[in-house]
Amino acid sequence: QVQLIESGGGAVQVGDSLRLACTASGFTFSGYGLAWFRQGIGNDRRFVGSARWDDGWTTYADSVKGRFTISRDQATNTVYLQMNSLKPEDTAVYYCAARMSWTYRMDLDGLYDYWGQGNQVTVSS
Repeated sequence: QVQLIESGGGAVQVGDSLRLACTASGFTFSGYGLAWFRQGIGNDRRFVGSARWDDGWTTYADSVKGRFTISRDQATNTVYLQMNSLKPEDTAVYYCAARMSWTYRMDLDGLYDYWGQGNQVTVSS
């Protein structure tokens, strides 16, 4: 069965760090473009960042640039979202997504083939 399995998330305080993981099951990420999106209450799903699996190229939304980092572990077929200096406005359900090739429009959520189940991240002040 092809799916993305997410882990991590939880409730933290302002300034804390958290790491989310997304593992491919039933396929490998080779050649894929990957991304993280988030959706806060009352908001549309928004782009957080992306990574090109084969060479690790990454892009980030301005709102998280310098605080969030996407990395990958090719041995375990897992992509990570490291979130530092968390703020209350980072509170959202976070989703990983994968598409079969890279595009310069990785910020468009309609272009993805697979989605993770979502993980809640709550940042309290």
